[in-house]
Amino acid sequence: MGANNGKPGSEGKGSSSISSDVSSSTDHTPTQAQKNVATSEDSDLSMRTLSTPSPALSCAPGAPGGCPNGRGSSTSSSSVTGETVAQVHAPPPPRLTHPLIRLAARPQREQARVERLPDACLVRVFSFLRTDQLCRCARVCRRWYNVAWDPRLWRAIRLAGAGLHADRALRVLTRRLCQDTPNVCLLLETVAVRGCRRLSDRGLYTLAQCCPELRRLEVAGCPGISNDAVFHVVSLCPNLEHLDVSGCSKVTCISLTREASIQLSPLHGKQISIRYLDMTDCFALEDEGLHTIAAHCTRLTHLYLRRCARLTDEGLRYLVIYCSSLRELSVSDCRCISDFGLREIAKLEARLRYLSIAHCGRVTDVGIRYVARYCGKLRYLNARGCEGITDHGVEYLAKHCARLKSLDIGKCPLVSDSGLECLALNCFNLKRLSLKSCESITGRGLQIVAANCFDLQMLNVQDCDVSVEALRFVKRHCRRCVIEHSNPAFC
Repeated sequence: MGANNGKPGSEGKGSSSISSDVSSSTDHTPTQAQKNVATSEDSDLSMRTLSTPSPALSCAPGAPGGCPNGRGSSTSSSSVTGETVAQVHAPPPPRLTHPLIRLAARPQREQARVERLPDACLVRVFSFLRTDQLCRCARVCRRWYNVAWDPRLWRAIRLAGAGLHADRALRVLTRRLCQDTPNVCLLLETVAVRGCRRLSDRGLYTLAQCCPELRRLEVAGCPGISNDAVFHVVSLCPNLEHLDVSGCSKVTCISLTREASIQLSPLHGKQISIRYLDMTDCFALEDEGLHTIAAHCTRLTHLYLRRCARLTDEGLRYLVIYCSSLRELSVSDCRCISDFGLREIAKLEARLRYLSIAHCGRVTDVGIRYVARYCGKLRYLNARGCEGITDHGVEYLAKHCARLKSLDIGKCPLVSDSGLECLALNCFNLKRLSLKSCESITGRGLQIVAANCFDLQMLNVQDCDVSVEALRFVKRHCRRCVIEHSNPAFC
């Protein structure tokens, strides 16, 4: 009988390398099965000596080759000489060493419950796991390996962690996903790498070259990313629609590479398909960079520029010229934005639904009047910290934006009960209202709001001089309202 060496599948090795790059845990690969070798001596089982004889066996007295000194034979398998042992009773059934026969002879163990699930159910369960957890599951057994690398589970890669070697993880994962289609991964559509300080331009180069169908890229909190890597991604991934580079302080512009511009200009006019762009905390962004972004990303509908302190009203003018489809815009903490900038934003007219100008200290009632007059379908306005806003601005806003659902005018000390009364009598659909640190607000204004805005779901009156009776009145009329307050007597 020839030798039969049991070797585990090669899948475990590939999964091991991937999991070691993606996961920081110290998992171990399954141990290999021991080799079972059957020699030619198995053909004569009756002549084979037993390594551990039964107590019922004894040597015949005076027999040739008998036990010396009258003692029972305890010869181990290493000292077998091939001689026949004299036996009184019939020998027990020989021990079969062939692996297949041995497995059949053993009693079948009870199957684990998870193994009873069909592959479709396992795919559904694995779909809720993170990328690192999915790689660990691929190391359990061959079946889990095949299920874990089901193409339906790899439309998105999500990685996080400051200590993660993101470049290496992306390189290994994309290499594994490109096995069926060499050098190209046509399934991957979403990549989210958050808070990975070790992610560099090299990792984005890998994505740009291997994932042409990428539609969503999030690299928030990765300060190692620069303009060149972003240029390569938007140039080689023509279907990219969602880009989040918040916290990438080196990114100052988004554009096509020079080669892509020359190649695509006759057909696409140097356009980029991005519709959602988040550049929060990109401190180096200036008006010129915003001009380039607006000129290339004309399809933008959502743009967030929080804490881009170098932007001015001139940058907003470029946005209105090129990005006429903007629906949501945030310039919070851009302290150089003034009423002139809001005049430019107002040119977006009815398309604008979301506007955040929090802590823009140069904004006054004049800018609010521009927005309220032309943006009649505005649903959300955050003007917290704009101390120049008064009751006149709130009244004008309430009369022209009757569909307003969320308003934040916290830390506006010049807004009083008069402005709240006009707001309550015009904006019946108001669901969220923040009046934090509005020193001129009293319980009377809150009672008017509660009596007219029955759908109110959130009210913030922290650091306001409001009585307990007024808070109870709000609770009675707006039962679903969550009240954030600083009055210890109300609970």
